[in-house]
Order: sequence, then C-alpha cells, then structure tokens
Amino acid sequence: MVIRLLPEQNQTPSYQISLFPSTSKKLISLLKHAHGLIIFTGPTGSGKTTTLYSMLSETSDLVNRNVITLEDPIEKPSDTVLQVQVNERAGISYSAGLKAILRHDPDIIMVGEIRDKETAETAIRASLTGHLVLTTMHTRDARGAIYRLIEFGINWLEIEQTLIAVTAQRLVELTCPYCEGTCSPFCFSSGSSKRGNVFEILTGKDLSAVLKEARGELQSYHYKTLKDAIRKGIALGFIKESEYQRWVLNDGE
Repeated sequence: MVIRLLPEQNQTPSYQISLFPSTSKKLISLLKHAHGLIIFTGPTGSGKTTTLYSMLSETSDLVNRNVITLEDPIEKPSDTVLQVQVNERAGISYSAGLKAILRHDPDIIMVGEIRDKETAETAIRASLTGHLVLTTMHTRDARGAIYRLIEFGINWLEIEQTLIAVTAQRLVELTCPYCEGTCSPFCFSSGSSKRGNVFEILTGKDLSAVLKEARGELQSYHYKTLKDAIRKGIALGFIKESEYQRWVLNDGE
C-alpha cells in the first residue's frame, strides 16, 4: 500500500514555487495566455502537484479566472477550483468529463496527468477549443514531453498549434549560504524549508526550435536547463553539491 500525504491548508505561495524568484514570475506569467497547452514534467515526488495547485490558486484568487480540473484521482481537494473525479465504472471518462467541463466554459482546465493516448488527445482537444490547459507528464526533461506526445500519436501540427510551454522540475536539498550545518536562531533562514524546486522552462523561440528538431530538422537552441539551474544554486551556496551528483549525473546529462 502506498499513501501520499499532501497538506491541504499549507498552500505554497506563488513566489516560493521556485528557488529563484525570476523563475516563479515566468511560471505565473504563463497563466496570462488565453488558450493553449502547458505541460509540467518531472519524476514522481518532484513537486508537480504542489506547483500546479499553487499556480491554480494564484490565478483563481487574484486574477479571478474560472478553473476546473479533471483528475484521476483528485490528489489535493481545493475550495478555489471546481474538481471533477474521473470514474470509468460510472461512465465518467476523460472524454465524457471534458464534454461536461466545456459546457461550463471555464478559463483554465487542468488535466491531472497525461498517461496514455486518450488523456493526451483530451488535453489537446481542450486546448484547441480556446481554453488554457495545464497538465503533467513523467519525462526526464522538457524536450522529452514533445517526443512523448508524438509517441502517443498526436499530430505534429496540433502540437505546434497548442503547445505554449513545457517545464521540467527537480526537488533539491537546500543549505544555508551563511551558516555551517544547523542555522542559529538569529539566521534569517532559520525555520524555513530545507527543500526547494529548480526549473527549466522551454517556451518561445527555443520551443519552436525543439518542435522542428522533433520533426527531423536540424536546429540550435540555448535555453537554461536543469543542470544550469542546479549549478547556479550551488555557486550561490543555496544547493548542496551532492544534488549535482544526485540529479544531473543520474539523468545522464
């Protein structure tokens, strides 16, 4: 038996989504799009669910946008969004749930996770109907999400028309740059979280280049990867050097 404990009351503020504030601002700015598809990738336990709900709560409360989720299962009950539970036995599949959701004409639709061809088609179909769709996927990096969609049989043209951004994230152990070992009670970081997220964001011209590369065209792109983010955190003294061995080398980068 596997039990996942997700605190419902302790919502992570949007500015604390990433270790670097500039990255958090970029993530929030993605929600300003009126329609399209945004995919969050990363391994199990990397904080994708926490990131998604933090961003959805932000846009629901501050921007006052209507948010509906389609999940299997509902991992984190929320009072700020309308959540729909997929139940195949009761006839509520991803396709049926999407049809019901579209009748409400929401601003943002969150599809829990792309696991198979049906879910991928559901996410693409929802984004093609003029809605902003947020979803997650298990891939090693941001580029891998594009190739995974192609493996699911999604038309390349549909991917190009709908995909706005792909992010990849890792949860890393933090260290205080001012104290050795345990922080003193007078340190400003005393009592703060000992783990944080780093991201790579693939969007804009770099995303277009990767899409063309997936089609077989030779392209060059230079976006900041997870390896760059972890190296920056180590250089600033916020991330333990062991995290480079743990994530970057294990990922084969």
